[in-house]
Amino acid sequence: MAETEKGAKSYVDTTPVSSSEDNVSIEQEYDAAFEKRALRKADIWLVGFYSLVYIFRVIDSSNYSNAAIINKEQGTNIKTQLNFSPSQWSWTLSIFSYSYMVFEPSNTLLLKKFRPSVWMCVLILGWGVCAACVAAVQDFKGMMVVRFAIGMAEAGYYPAVLYHMSFWYRPSEMPWRIALFYSIGQVAGALSGLLAYAIGFMNGLGGLPGWRWLFLLEGLPCILLSVVALFGLPDYPQTSKMLTPEEKIFFVQRLSASAPSGAKGNWDWKSLKPLFLDPTFYTFSIYWIAHGIGGFGVSYALPTVIYELGFTTTSLSQLMNIPPFVACFFFLNTLGWLLHKRLIRPWTTAVAIEFTTIICYILLITVPNSTVKYLCLVVATSCAGSAYPVIWPERIRALDGTVAAGMGIGFTNAMAQFSGIVGPHVYSTVFGPSYHVSYIICLCFLIVSISGILCSWWLVLRRDRKAAELDEST
Repeated sequence: MAETEKGAKSYVDTTPVSSSEDNVSIEQEYDAAFEKRALRKADIWLVGFYSLVYIFRVIDSSNYSNAAIINKEQGTNIKTQLNFSPSQWSWTLSIFSYSYMVFEPSNTLLLKKFRPSVWMCVLILGWGVCAACVAAVQDFKGMMVVRFAIGMAEAGYYPAVLYHMSFWYRPSEMPWRIALFYSIGQVAGALSGLLAYAIGFMNGLGGLPGWRWLFLLEGLPCILLSVVALFGLPDYPQTSKMLTPEEKIFFVQRLSASAPSGAKGNWDWKSLKPLFLDPTFYTFSIYWIAHGIGGFGVSYALPTVIYELGFTTTSLSQLMNIPPFVACFFFLNTLGWLLHKRLIRPWTTAVAIEFTTIICYILLITVPNSTVKYLCLVVATSCAGSAYPVIWPERIRALDGTVAAGMGIGFTNAMAQFSGIVGPHVYSTVFGPSYHVSYIICLCFLIVSISGILCSWWLVLRRDRKAAELDEST
């Protein structure tokens, strides 16, 4: 890497490269302007389009919790109309995550098998249709089937996006992109509350209660976006029609040899053995599970928890769901910018996030004031939504090869689904309105999550030192 006259970084690669266009060996030099222009093309789809889709994916999952209290005063909320007991409601929430956990690793790998544009179209269309079908559910069994189907369709979307990014970006370029992508999804959590509030006024329109309108309307945009994904989403740098021949070579050359590749036949199944033998595979999994339950668990019951603070109506509770997710958006983007500028480190930031969440739960247990509790929920939700994106680049960096990366990303994110499996039961209404038992359980899991991240930090640091010593000796 050399410096230009104006101080901008210029990528110079003198390795002979065979161009698919002219089939000759050439020497390439890329200046900062060329790099910025090429990366912007990838950002439009891999960050911009995926973020747009993620908004509707999060709205789809978040609004099921909002449906619990929509039009509750009129007696037409989902729990009342379908005669759900507290246990049945918890199961309809958690069944979604069971299918997520089962299908997430395989769905991530299938992104390469069927090409990202095709597979993403299938996933987006699948959950859009299933989400709309929730509006037709009449009983507990029907809801369990549809919720399982939604989870199966949505499973793998988030890790598949990260996997797809790894075909295009270096690990050092991913932190702020992941932060932006994920934070926009958190804004969707705020939009879901606003949407639920607005659709609540449609109660009785056309003979349908508000909650049925809620699911019907949220499924339609996904169906449209699936068509855009099929015809517009770029697959790999080698095959993308939006790139010039020179830009294709630029993207391929700049990635390391161990990075996932879109090349045919690059299914190195032998890489799975060292993946499962790597201790970081398990320490990261412990962190993902523990933070998912201890940090993320409250998000599955946030509308009800806020409502049972006792100082607002159900309609206003929907609006009060907005500040926690807006706060997460700004907090996560701030962290992403600081990480991009290398003013903070991922590992120390992740540990600080866990400690802050612990403090919030202690206050929720000990302080009786409803306003203070609400503010603690805002901070805890912001921290919960920021922890995974902060550490994801380090997790991806620890994975080598196409199959190992796909399986590792998918499996790791599948561990987060314990939040959806355990969370609804931890925050069952039987523990309300104080939820002290719920907060104590989460505190215990957060202590485990800190242990998991510290062990992962030590193992990755040790591996980096060994790699550096090996480089010096050669």
